[in-house]
Amino acid sequence: MAASSAGVLDGDGIGATGPQPGFLDKERIIAGPGFNRWLVPPAALAIHLCIGMAYGFSVFWLPLSKALATAGTGAQACAKDMSFFAELFASGCDWRIATLGWMYTLFFVFLGCSAALWGGWLERAGPRKAGVVSAVCWCGGMMLSAVGIHLHQFWLMILGSGVIGGIGLGLGYISPVSTLIKWFPDRRGMATGMAIMGFGGGAMIGSPLAVDLMKSFASPTDVGVMQTFVVMAMVYFLFMMGGALGYRVPATGWKPKGWTPPPAQAGNAMITQRHVHVKKVWGIPQFWLVWMVLTMNVSAGIGVIGMASPMLQEVFGGNLIGVAKKFGELDKTQLAAIATVAGGFAALLSLFNIGGRFFWASLSDKLGRKLTYTVFFVLGGLLYWSIPSSAGAGSKLLFVGAFCIILSMYGGGFATVPAYLADLFGTQMVGAIHGRLLTAWATAGILGPVVVNYMREYQLGLGIPREQVYNQTMYILVGMLVIGLVCNLLVRPVADKHFMSDEELAHEKKLAHEKAIAAEMGSASARNNDAVSPLVVALAWLAVGIPLTWGVYRTLVAAAKFFN
Repeated sequence: MAASSAGVLDGDGIGATGPQPGFLDKERIIAGPGFNRWLVPPAALAIHLCIGMAYGFSVFWLPLSKALATAGTGAQACAKDMSFFAELFASGCDWRIATLGWMYTLFFVFLGCSAALWGGWLERAGPRKAGVVSAVCWCGGMMLSAVGIHLHQFWLMILGSGVIGGIGLGLGYISPVSTLIKWFPDRRGMATGMAIMGFGGGAMIGSPLAVDLMKSFASPTDVGVMQTFVVMAMVYFLFMMGGALGYRVPATGWKPKGWTPPPAQAGNAMITQRHVHVKKVWGIPQFWLVWMVLTMNVSAGIGVIGMASPMLQEVFGGNLIGVAKKFGELDKTQLAAIATVAGGFAALLSLFNIGGRFFWASLSDKLGRKLTYTVFFVLGGLLYWSIPSSAGAGSKLLFVGAFCIILSMYGGGFATVPAYLADLFGTQMVGAIHGRLLTAWATAGILGPVVVNYMREYQLGLGIPREQVYNQTMYILVGMLVIGLVCNLLVRPVADKHFMSDEELAHEKKLAHEKAIAAEMGSASARNNDAVSPLVVALAWLAVGIPLTWGVYRTLVAAAKFFN
């Protein structure tokens, strides 16, 4: 099988005539001598910064809810008693914001499902092919959504961005994980932190870009969303294809110059040198413990993210603008003023969410993954427990500071978990195993918001003042973190019986197209040198660094409103 796709080797190791691997195949992207591994992180960032716009799609909801009314058709919003399925095909009324929000839910449902279903295929097909498929799905889905907006058919938007785009999200999200871990065995956390930081930063770039484009395309009869979708899809496609084509994988057995794998039992028994097959992880206790660890960490953070702005407004009310009034006593002008301040708070949280992904994942290389998550749960639990007290004392500094640190650990949990999986289960199929683990994200995406939102409604129903309705919720979130802490402390090295034998590993490497490297590397080492100019590396980082810097600047401008 190996010979059929890479060519039969003659006695000198030179490929004889035979079918050559395709341009997107994994064999074609095995790096030769001299390749600079620092070209791979910007390739991953190029994809993650684009698909991360999934977090920022809410900027389209309000304009889309007024699309027909703006066009002068006299249309009203779809009736409240209209079913969701009827609204999917309704063309004579404006969609409700609650209905549009289903697209956001579908993003993460299909992200988790596609990552779990096709993670094994990705390991064998390679990151380049997965990245190209991700670009086609994500950007093609946005184009189909643009058609849906033009025809005012919401089912086309659901199919385009929700389903097809969601599949692109999943494949794009996990496409660099295994590759980066193999390129950076000495800095696993830092490597995955760089890429997954991009997913958190996608909305930081995409949201203000979308707002600017909508303003440019808007007219007295058009909200400008359709044109914005088309432009963003084309820009994203260029970036994502550039990232996908920039992926390279290391040759089997490659390691950084001067680095040797740490001895298996020299104080790091949690880091294995062997490999678990993805098909076995469902039956391994450590997988489910890490699944619970991620679920609890994400549930606690994601519920707060969705309610950050109203929470700040209801807890501090007029104190945010120097008015000694509670939230319910403010007039419309004052409510608008505190909403602006709360918007700055949300922007500040996004910066800590993004920065935490790189900071905590990098720190985990020093502390170890298990200890890093222990810090998340212990420190996070103490901070959640302190919030009712700081709110009651009227201390905005302590309140905001606690949430900033909490959100940094929320992002850090996402970025650290791929390295945790690689430590426990090996690197051969870590991308596929990570895909299975992302079902925890889908679970947390339901659990966290439900707890925060429904507890708020329940507390209000009991007549509890708005500034106190979140107190019990904070204690519930502490309980979630305690569960996560217990699960994390129970994680032990994986038993020998779960690892692949040498024969199974060799077979899997053949399926993954890691052929006898003579086909691509042994002979290639004498013919090709993949040494890259430092200028090319610098340009690759500039290509992702400039938009990321612009996004940080726009977010800092928004965050400044909180301090003003």
